[in-house]
Amino acid sequence: MKTGRAFEPQLLAKIERDGSLVHLLCPTVGHWREAPDEGSLVRPGATLGFIATLGVLHRVVAPAGVVGVVTAREGNAPGHVAYGDVMLTLDLEVATGSAAAAAVEAEADGGGLSFRSPLSGRFYLRPAPDQPPFVSPGDVVKVGQTVALLEVMKTFNRITYGGDGLPETAKVVAVVPENESDLDQGDVILKLE
Repeated sequence: MKTGRAFEPQLLAKIERDGSLVHLLCPTVGHWREAPDEGSLVRPGATLGFIATLGVLHRVVAPAGVVGVVTAREGNAPGHVAYGDVMLTLDLEVATGSAAAAAVEAEADGGGLSFRSPLSGRFYLRPAPDQPPFVSPGDVVKVGQTVALLEVMKTFNRITYGGDGLPETAKVVAVVPENESDLDQGDVILKLE
C-alpha cells in the first residue's frame, strides 16, 4: 500500500499464535485507518495501516516471521484501538494466487534475516557514481550504518541499518536490488546472516 507519506514513526505489531492462525495485536492506542482488506497477503514489513495517537501518525508494520492472508479485520476495524487489541487475523496456511504462494515460499526458503526498505523510491548503492558501494556481500553492518540512498521526490534519503528484530551487527549475504532500481516500501534491500 503506497500512501505518499515520506516519514512516519513506525510501530511493530505484536503477534499471538493460535495454530495456523496469527492474531496481529495493536502496539499502541489511537485511531487506526487504512487497514488491509480481507484476502490481502501480509508478510514481514507489510503496512497494516496507520494509527493516529496524540496527533502523531504511526505506520504499523507486520513483524518478522509472519506470512499469511487476512481472514478477519477485528472489532471496529478500522477505528479506535487500544493496546493489545486484535487488529487482524491471518491464516498462515492460506495462499491464494501466485503472488501469495511465491511470497510464502520465499519466506520459507529464506530462513535468514533481511533488511527491508522503509520507503518507496529509487535505490542507489553508491554515494556517487565514482564511489565504492555503501555495502557489499561479506561486509558486516552495524546499527546506524548507511547502507543505501533512496531518492524520494528528488530528495536523497540515507537508509541506515537497524530496526526491530535485527541484531546490532550482521553479515551481508546479498544486496538484492539492482543499483538505480525502483523499490516499494517493504522490499528487501539486504539478505543477512
